[in-house]
Amino acid sequence: MQRYFVEPHLFHEHELTIIGDDVHHIVNVMRARIGDEILVSDGAGRTARARLVSFSAKEVQAEVIEMLQEERELPIRVTIGQGMPKGEKMEWILQKGTELGAYSFFPFSSERTIVKLDAKKEAKKLERWRKIVKEAAEQSHRAVLPELLAPVSFREALAAGQAYTHVAIAYEKEGSTTIHEVLEQMAAGDSLLVLIGPEGGFSPEEVVQAENKGFLPVSLGPRILRTETASQYVLAAASYQFERKASSHRKG
Repeated sequence: MQRYFVEPHLFHEHELTIIGDDVHHIVNVMRARIGDEILVSDGAGRTARARLVSFSAKEVQAEVIEMLQEERELPIRVTIGQGMPKGEKMEWILQKGTELGAYSFFPFSSERTIVKLDAKKEAKKLERWRKIVKEAAEQSHRAVLPELLAPVSFREALAAGQAYTHVAIAYEKEGSTTIHEVLEQMAAGDSLLVLIGPEGGFSPEEVVQAENKGFLPVSLGPRILRTETASQYVLAAASYQFERKASSHRKG
């Protein structure tokens, strides 16, 4: 069943309103008919099974059949702070990160970042990136639509760490804690920010700055990962740590 996201103010107990590009998708791509059923989420965790009741050029109306109780989100909130990579790698990171359960993303520029975005390019990139996140969330049947924040500086990325219960920076050094050890210290409801460098990684000076702000340098395993692979390792580890336990508990 096709899933769509709507703004929370368009998501009501008995009826839903779909606007924007999704109207075209429902009417012209899916060729839906009155009476067809869809899934609709408000992006904040609520999902309903709904029946289409009316179409117009600008909106689709649906009536709520039932509210669904879904368990599709990680028990912890993982935010990926991603050093801006070259080419289209960010699109891959956002798409796969959304599929693997990331709660939010924010790109940042650091010492070894090559990509530079002016205001005009940044606006276009963000629009495209948010569309990729939305489509990936629909495809993977997420109930929460991950937030994509505007690019920030490395200094701002470090300052953002104050809002999380756990903060880490992906950097291999002698005696580094592993990401698995960090996850083992976390409980449901906790939040984790992981900073991942661009292709050239982080400079030693940046790591010192991060440590001074409370960030823990962590290892992502014995192999050297590309920047576009690192976030997937983190999210897969989080899924194994928390969702394996939840699955075993349900079976029990």
